[in-house]
Amino acid sequence: MSLAEAQQALAAWGGAEVPPRLIKDRENAVYEVVLAGGRRAALRLHRAGYQTAAAIRSELDWTRALAAAGLSVPEPVPTLSGVLVHEPEQGRAASVVGWVEGTPLGEAFTPLSGSVPAQIARFRAIGRLLAEMHNATDAVQLPAGFTRPRWDIEGLLGDRPFWGRFWQNPALTGDERALLQQARAAARQVLEDFRARGGDYGLIHGDLMRENLLLDGDRISLIDFDDSGFGFRLYDLGTLMIQNLDEPAFPELQAAALAGYRAARPLDAQDAALLPMFTMLRCLASCGWAVPRMAPDDPRLRDYAARAAGQARAFLAAS
Repeated sequence: MSLAEAQQALAAWGGAEVPPRLIKDRENAVYEVVLAGGRRAALRLHRAGYQTAAAIRSELDWTRALAAAGLSVPEPVPTLSGVLVHEPEQGRAASVVGWVEGTPLGEAFTPLSGSVPAQIARFRAIGRLLAEMHNATDAVQLPAGFTRPRWDIEGLLGDRPFWGRFWQNPALTGDERALLQQARAAARQVLEDFRARGGDYGLIHGDLMRENLLLDGDRISLIDFDDSGFGFRLYDLGTLMIQNLDEPAFPELQAAALAGYRAARPLDAQDAALLPMFTMLRCLASCGWAVPRMAPDDPRLRDYAARAAGQARAFLAAS
C-alpha cells in the first residue's frame, strides 16, 4: 500500500500534520493520521470492488447516527467539501473517521486475558452493548439511497453467498463438503422458520472480532463497520463467539453475552437457543471468505475448513 496514495487522499481533508502511519492492511488499508488542526483520526483506503461508494457513505451515515445516540463508535469526518467519501479519478475511495481509544479485546488464536469472572463480566457488558446498538439502530431514520450488503438467508446460504461458496473451499475433504451441504440445507430451513415467525432482523455490525472491540477502562467501543449490513441480529452474537470456541469458559461466556443482551433487548428462549447455529453460520461464511484471499496451499485454509466442518457436525448432531 502506497504512502503517497494515502497522502494524496488526505489532501481532501486539508492534509495531515505528520506522515500517515499504516496500522492495518487487510480488506482496507487503514492509517493513523493527525489532520490539520491536530485531530487524531483513521484514514481508510477502501479495497476496490468490495463496497461501493454509496455503501461506504451508508455505513458512515449509520455510524454517525449511532455516535449521536451515545454509542462509542468511529464518527465520520467529512472532507473540506463536506462529503463523507472521497472518490479520486484514479485509485481507491477514501474515508476518514475519528480516532477511538482503547485496547482490543484480544487476538485470534490467543487465549483471552484476565480471570474467568472478569471475562464473564466483559462478555455480559458486550452483549448489552450489542443490544443497545440494535436498539439505537431501530430508532434511526435511514436516508434515501441507503444501501448495505445483506446477511440474509441468500447472503449466508444461497447459491452465491456474500463471502463466497464455502462448500467449495479446496481444503475440505469430500466428506466434509457433503457435511457442509447438509448443514447448509438444515440451517436454511431453520432460518426460514425463524424469519417467518418474525425473527429479529435489521442492520448489524457483522464482524465482531476481538480486534473490533476496544476496551478503555469501563468503556467498550465498536469499530470497523466495513462488513456491516442487513441481517439477523443473532448473527452479531454468533460472530462475537466465533473466536472463543476454544476458550475453557466458552459456555459461561456465551451465557453471559446472552444475559447482557437480554437485559437490554427482548430475546426469548426459543430464539436464544439458535445462537450456536449463528456461530456456525459465521464459520461457514469465513470458510468461503478465506478462499480468494489465500493461496491454495496456505495451511490456514485447512484451519477454516476444519472449524466449519466441526461446527456443522455439532449443529447437525444437536438438530
